[in-house]
Formats: sequence, structure tokens, C-alpha cells
Amino acid sequence: MSAHISDNASVGSNDNPETPDIPGVSFSRSADGMAVALVGDTAFAMVPARDGRSYLATGWRIRRPMTDWRRDDFYGHSGELADAAAFRNVVLEQAEHQREKLALGRRDARIAASTPWGASQGATIYADGVIFYDTASHGGFHLSAERNSQIHSMLRCDAGWYEEDECWAIVAIHFPHLFTGFERRCAERTLKDSWPDAWETIFGTVLRPGESRERDRLSFETQHAADWIVIAAITSDYEKGFVECVATRGGKRGPNVEERRFLVPSTEYRVGQFGFVIDEARHRAWDGPSDFLSRRWRAA
Repeated sequence: MSAHISDNASVGSNDNPETPDIPGVSFSRSADGMAVALVGDTAFAMVPARDGRSYLATGWRIRRPMTDWRRDDFYGHSGELADAAAFRNVVLEQAEHQREKLALGRRDARIAASTPWGASQGATIYADGVIFYDTASHGGFHLSAERNSQIHSMLRCDAGWYEEDECWAIVAIHFPHLFTGFERRCAERTLKDSWPDAWETIFGTVLRPGESRERDRLSFETQHAADWIVIAAITSDYEKGFVECVATRGGKRGPNVEERRFLVPSTEYRVGQFGFVIDEARHRAWDGPSDFLSRRWRAA
């Protein structure tokens, strides 16, 4: 399924929120002007942020017309959105995900079980021997001994429990027919990011730079092991237009690690995926009065 929309076009309208060619998906504008959408009971909003950016937020069972929705109806931060087209594509992807999930025939059940995260409060049966458990604090899959034997040895948990944050992806890549296309794509991303060696072994591929967060992190740490990397930063009151930074070699932390302070122009202080690297030729070392002593500081 695909949809096309120009970057400067609006997403939906108040007069005709339903998308005719995609049953069950509606787009509109909220009372405070946000682009919003509805898929089943799940509501989506393109929430404006600073610097002209936007991000995705969700809501659940908002029992009012879409044109009456407001920012307070939505919660969470589900990633940045480049433009209206990106918002529309995310919504359509979720609609497809919901349709596929219904077709898979997963069954909710009440199964008393003791999990690594506490007593179960509910369960979803994906297939014989593949059950997802919810608890008060967390959740995850449990695989039967037979199912668990099919997990690659590099990823197998002997007890058959796979928590919901990352390890669920191990279950998804081994039993892809039990998951939607959206879930399979998320699982692929998670495996590449967190277990790149296992991914390469299982699928016989070599990951390139940019394809695995863990590989990129290790590469960054190796490349900048001797550089000063910011571990804390705060806008300076003493030097206007600058950010006061505390940095250590390689970004290491600990009681015996040497720390230095630097001033970085506010216009260029942008923390990358693994940290901000000080350029000693351009970023001034600072031993003057510190804002860290007078205000609460934020970790970089």
C-alpha cells in the first residue's frame, strides 16, 4: 500500500476527513490546528515542536469528533516527522498493521503464570507454544521447549522468556509468519541494531556502516577514544551565546576520570547519536565561573 502527497499539501480536511480508498482510516484537523488521524480506536497527531519540527503522538478512544480533538488528548513521543507526507505514511502503515494483525487471529486469554517480570495479568496466544504475557510492569514472550529449540543458539534464552523491549524481535525473526509486515520490519531493525553478529551469522550478510546502532557505537568509541566527548552541558549565563560543557576522554565516566570544561557556540552544539566531540582547535577551554554550581544541569 502506498500513498503520495506533496510536501506543502495539508493532511485531510475538516469537511471530508474520511479517506475514500482506504476504509477505516480518517484524516482531519484538530481544534488547535494539528494534523490528526484515526485508525480504529487509535488516534494519531502530528504535534508541532521547536525549530519548526514535528513529532508523532498517539491517543486512545477519544470519544469526540476529530475536529474537537486537542493536544491534551495525546500522549507520548513516537518519533520525529519530516513533513505531512511522513505523517500520512505512518498512519497508513499502522492501518495496514492493524488489518494484518486481525487476519493473524491472535487470541487474548487469561493464563495464570509466573514470569520474570511478575505475575501475569493477561496473555495473547500467537500460536501453540508462542504466548505473550502482560504484567503490571513489563511483558514478553514465552516459548515452549519445542519452539525455543528453533531459536538460533546465539540468541536463545534457555528459559524461553523474551522481554518486550528488544528480545521480542528474536521471536519475530524466527517465526515471521506470526507477525505483521510492520512488526517484521521493526524486528529486523532491532536485531541489526542490538545483535549485529547474530544477524550476520543467521542471514549470511555483512552489515555496512549505518545499518547497526551497536556497530556504529563501537566504531565511534574506537575513533574517538582519545578525544574529549561531552558528558554534561548547560547554557552559559557567564558567556552569552555559548554552552558550557564538561567533557572526558572518550566520554568515560567515573570518580577517577579527568574532566575538562569547554565553551561551545550555542549555534553548533548539537548532540549526535553517540555524543558531541570537542574540537580543541575551535572550542575554547574554560576555567572561569561555572553554571553547573548555580543551576541544575542536564546530561548531554
